[in-house]
Amino acid sequence: MTQKLYRQDAYLKTNISGVTSSIDNIIILESSIFYPLGGGQPGDIGTLSWDGHEAKVINTTINEAGEIQHILSAESPIPKMGEILTTAIDWERRYLHMRMHTGLHLLGSVLKYGVTGGNISASKSRLDFDMEEPVDKEKVAQDLIKLVDENHLIQSKWISQKELREQPELIRTMSVKPPSTDQNIRLLAIGDIDLQPCGGTHLNSTGEVGQIRIGKVEKKGKRNRRVYIELID
Repeated sequence: MTQKLYRQDAYLKTNISGVTSSIDNIIILESSIFYPLGGGQPGDIGTLSWDGHEAKVINTTINEAGEIQHILSAESPIPKMGEILTTAIDWERRYLHMRMHTGLHLLGSVLKYGVTGGNISASKSRLDFDMEEPVDKEKVAQDLIKLVDENHLIQSKWISQKELREQPELIRTMSVKPPSTDQNIRLLAIGDIDLQPCGGTHLNSTGEVGQIRIGKVEKKGKRNRRVYIELID
C-alpha cells in the first residue's frame, strides 16, 4: 500500500519514489506526498519528473485498496513501472487548502453544532450546520480572529477504533463517518479547543491561517445553515 507521507508531514513539497503501477494515465507510487480527494478537500495537483520527462498530475484520488492514484493529463508522458520519480505538489494551492481546512475546524469550534456537509477550495470554503437559529456573523468573525491570534498549537493524535466507539462525541460530522477499518484513526487536536477525527492536511498552528472572514451565510432548510469562510490575504 502507498505510504501516505502527507499524513506524517503536510509541509513536504517534494519526494522521490518508485512507480509500483502504471496503467493508462493512472500512476501509483511506493510513497506519496499528494493528498487524495476526500473529506471535502480537493486532491493535490503537481508534477512527476524522471530522465528528462515531466508529467502533470491533474488530480489525486484513492482507490478501494487504499492506494493513492496520481491521474496524469492526456498529453503527459507515462512513466513505466519501476521508474524512480521526483514528485512535487503545487504547494501554493495545497497551502491555501491547509489554511482553509484549519479555518473550518476553527469555525466548527465556534459554532458547536453537528456538521452535515462541507467543501474546501482555495478561494472560499464552507460548512453546513445542523442548526435552526440565525448565525451572528459579527460574533463568529470576532471569535475566529481571536483563535487565529492566539496561535494555538495543532497536533495529530491517534486513537483505536474501540476508543473512538467509546467516545462518539468526538465525531462532529453527521454525513461522513471515519472509515471502519482495523487501523487507528487520526485525531486533529487544536490546542484545547477542538479534537476530532480528520484525515486532511492542516497547519502547525492557528496563527498560520492568517486573516479570515465570514462570507455568505445561507439558510438551506429548517435545520441547516451554510456558512462560508474566506481568506483575506
